[in-house]
Amino acid sequence: MHEHLGDGLPSWIEQARRDDLPHLHQFVDGIERDKEAVIAGLCSHWSSGQGEGQVTRAKLLKRTGFGRAKLDLLRIRILLRN
Repeated sequence: MHEHLGDGLPSWIEQARRDDLPHLHQFVDGIERDKEAVIAGLCSHWSSGQGEGQVTRAKLLKRTGFGRAKLDLLRIRILLRN
């Protein structure tokens, strides 16, 4: 994955199918349902890490104010980055 090569995915899927790991087979089934998108994601040099980090931060702020704060306070905390 670090080399951004999606060409090796079909051979990896075949190898995973040969292993006796049912949970891995379920994972491979999910990959095969949208194989083109997975290959495109592996080949892309773009990362969604920054966006995912902001979502994680917003969820953390939401959990810390659960039961005590309403949406207006959550909005202020997110905007002010406190």
